[in-house]
Amino acid sequence: MNTYTLVRNRILSLCEEKRFTINRLANESGIAPSTLKNILYGKSKNPGIVTIKILCDGLGISLLDFFNTDEFKELEQEIK
Repeated sequence: MNTYTLVRNRILSLCEEKRFTINRLANESGIAPSTLKNILYGKSKNPGIVTIKILCDGLGISLLDFFNTDEFKELEQEIK
């Protein structure tokens, strides 16, 4: 699995866990719903760390909480 897919899946998982819709997360984070949808549906395959931090703020979690999963810990290097 690549980094983009893990980030996308993590956002969706956290939305489900917190019972957030995509629009609610966008509103809570202060970003355009289209920006979030572009990330989730593959139009934007390289969300920046600042955008991920803003989403974390909207979810009420830290960046450490976002990336502190077994999937991210086991992620293989993509540049070889």
